[in-house]
Amino acid sequence: IERIADRATLIRPDAQRVVLASGRELPYDRLLLATGARSIPPDFPGASLPGIHLLDGLDQTMEILRQARRRTRAVVVGGGSTALEMVEGLHARGVETHYFLRGGRFWSRTLDPEESALVEARLAAAGIRLHHRTEVARALERRGRLGGVQTTTGAIVPCELLCVATGVRPRTELARASGIAVDRGLLVDQYLETSAPGIHAAGDVAQVRDAGGGPAVLDTLWASAITQGRTAGENMAGARTAYRRPVPLNVTCLAGLVTTVMGDVGGEADPDLITITRGQSEGWHLGHGPASVTGHQGPSRIRLCLSERELTGAVVMGDQSLAGTLQQLIAERIDITPIRAELLRHPERLGPTLTRFADSLRGRVA
Repeated sequence: IERIADRATLIRPDAQRVVLASGRELPYDRLLLATGARSIPPDFPGASLPGIHLLDGLDQTMEILRQARRRTRAVVVGGGSTALEMVEGLHARGVETHYFLRGGRFWSRTLDPEESALVEARLAAAGIRLHHRTEVARALERRGRLGGVQTTTGAIVPCELLCVATGVRPRTELARASGIAVDRGLLVDQYLETSAPGIHAAGDVAQVRDAGGGPAVLDTLWASAITQGRTAGENMAGARTAYRRPVPLNVTCLAGLVTTVMGDVGGEADPDLITITRGQSEGWHLGHGPASVTGHQGPSRIRLCLSERELTGAVVMGDQSLAGTLQQLIAERIDITPIRAELLRHPERLGPTLTRFADSLRGRVA
């Protein structure tokens, strides 16, 4: 393995060569593009002022932490788990934190109204200041750096830090310049090969269609990236392995509440996100089953999305003891018609019903 610290500026698929910024050209037999995604920068006036941060890597993370030691007030803009992690991280370091939500509730694309309200209540109880239906109209300069923001309603919120997490876009510039087919990401076939023979893509940049059919989607999930990388590597080595998307799944912590999102959970449009965000899958929102059921167990909550015969998705907040069972029921497309009516009629018994059903499968679902 030869590690080269340089930047690829062009791929020449006809000659099977990669052109580097230094002028060097590298030949290849097979090529993998895993260029990832980058945060979408803000476009309001003053967006380039010192004190305004995105979160694209360790360097940015360390800079936000350094700034948090010297600043007292922060504003966070965006949706999903990335924005919330910045909110909670700044608050935990003693920074007065304001969270701007363009819409009426948190992460409406993935959570239902009750789930959003649960997260928001915990944030408010911790002392985080939530501002619904609030957008940044402009960043205000003070002594050469960020001094505050003006909202679209004309209000002024003083702050020395502004963190933006409104979504990510795949890094497709190299592929576009090289004539490789691009939609939202790099379009690949079931073997993760792009429109250019011998060139594969995997990870956040790949727009993938499952071998079983369905639309081509983007995943910014660690488990998906691992599976795609493994499949692409096998095919680059000469196999013909069709990619099968795992159940899109993310485990995160929302306001101190462990939350697992898996499968297709539906959701509304989310005005806080321009595109997909890190830790999310477009496969969560393909049009979930016609029925849903919610069960409560103390402070914990489970929401199931059901088709006529299958469990299509779930959101598990708090107690995670059923998360593994639910993931396997979704992945294996188990016929749940024996318990479907009971789940809908008696959501208060959701946990025991699922456990009993899983046990009855005699090892098919652990």
